[in-house]
Amino acid sequence: MLISEAWAQTGAPVAAAPGDIVTSLLPFILILFIFWMLIWRPQLRKQKEHMELMQNLKRGDRVLTSGGLIGNISKIVDDTTVEVEFAEGVKIKCARHHVTDLIDRAKSSAESKKAK
Repeated sequence: MLISEAWAQTGAPVAAAPGDIVTSLLPFILILFIFWMLIWRPQLRKQKEHMELMQNLKRGDRVLTSGGLIGNISKIVDDTTVEVEFAEGVKIKCARHHVTDLIDRAKSSAESKKAK
């Protein structure tokens, strides 16, 4: 008899208020937004700029490779490979994605003839 009285005294389970779910998810949403603003968005922008750099490479550009070497592009071999000249007679084929920065854009042929 005592057990049935104890069961009778317990109340019905209380349902969570509708606002509690939103309140509990708000910090997670805020963290994801901050993560997106500080990490994902700048990384996507940097990746887009690097893709544009790789597509716009041309003969005569002075470039910096991922290995820290500076040289001039002497030949565009294909869509994925360029030939970089680091010193006179020292030419190395290099994957385009290893070109990390453009130091000097190639001058037009008219400007280079003027300089001579």
